Amino acid sequence: MSSKGEHQTVPLSVLLRREQKNEKIENPELSYGQASQSKKGEDFTLLKTECQRNVGDGVATFSVFGLFDGHNGTAAAIYAKEHLLSNVLSAMPSDLNRDDWIAALPRALVAGFVKTDKEFLEKGKPSGTTVTFVIIDGWYVTVASVGDSRCILETADGDIYSLSADHRLETNIEERQRVTASGGEVGRLNTGGGTEIGPLRCWPGGLCLSRSIGDRDVGEFIVPVPYVKQVKLSTSGGRLIISSDGVWDMLSFEAALQCCRGMSPEAAAAQIVKEAVQTKGLRDDTTCIVVDILPLEKNAPPLPPPKKKGVLKGMFRKKSAESSSNHDQEYMEPDVVEEMFEGGSADLSERLDTKYPLCNMFKLFMCAICQVEIKPGEGVSIHAGSTTRRTRPWDGPFLCQTCQEKREAMEGKRPSGVRYNSDSD
Repeated sequence: MSSKGEHQTVPLSVLLRREQKNEKIENPELSYGQASQSKKGEDFTLLKTECQRNVGDGVATFSVFGLFDGHNGTAAAIYAKEHLLSNVLSAMPSDLNRDDWIAALPRALVAGFVKTDKEFLEKGKPSGTTVTFVIIDGWYVTVASVGDSRCILETADGDIYSLSADHRLETNIEERQRVTASGGEVGRLNTGGGTEIGPLRCWPGGLCLSRSIGDRDVGEFIVPVPYVKQVKLSTSGGRLIISSDGVWDMLSFEAALQCCRGMSPEAAAAQIVKEAVQTKGLRDDTTCIVVDILPLEKNAPPLPPPKKKGVLKGMFRKKSAESSSNHDQEYMEPDVVEEMFEGGSADLSERLDTKYPLCNMFKLFMCAICQVEIKPGEGVSIHAGSTTRRTRPWDGPFLCQTCQEKREAMEGKRPSGVRYNSDSD
């Protein structure tokens, strides 16, 4: 027994358990629902709560919500649904504390998206899919997206802003320039006699998106590198709406939120889908996921006041040039949400570079994308060939030969489609 006034040492394991218990108390409560009306049967969702990761001698949990809007068949959407999460997690270093784990997510999401695309293309199937992939860890929300499905947030104060980018060629000038610079052709469908109809598309293939997973028949300048945005919500929480283009083609951000205000997430998702299809009927697969992020003491979804359109304000440190659609320009971004990360470049040397103190983000002899072991001298630095950075041969992270070939095709440095020799399934 210790004498009076003697300091007693608390075991580290006890401290960690206390920290985990406090963290659990402070974490929000998640309530979610989904709804869908099917035209082609090519929309798929992933709703996975209580995912576990190791922290010290215990585990912590996070949640994942994904929307996969397939086209030209269901194969790409199904494959992404089944493999994307594991590919992202395989790119995460082990034994990270919470802050470092969250900081590592944007890079791991890029690696996971590219790996999933690479694996699917090797199967020889022609279909493709958009992806909006949301990871919620406590009050931190990280969203990675390719294509035209969207994710928006309404805070408890009624402020609205976008957590995704619109990769339609019709609305995104920067992406049109990137595609043409990489060897693609952008134009409308020509019906003969000089008459052009429909949205801007990439040729060959005729895809109206600049980013997706799959789409082997279009060309590798249609890239799987996601736009990523990571924010920390205030403890008042908010509501996420994740929807396919079947919703956003019919409803504005504000209209989607207004039509379901006060409803539970499940009822809200059904109402949004109903509103989207009632005007012109069911023209496309129409899917919606609603997630409420709530303080534990609240038993009902937040009821924010009606949004009043105000003067656009640059609340965040930076704004991506990719967020160029009309939806994004109509709404201010609130200062009650702290931006942790935003990145939209298709340049892998920029997206996979480590600019924060996380020494084990990429292992020296491991491919930064597919995680295969690389023998010394065989890996290619992601900075190889850079005209803006002076690099040395040992400057990592590194890519294996096949991932380097994919990168070169994506950037238009070699003909697309010459790499894959795998058997089709």
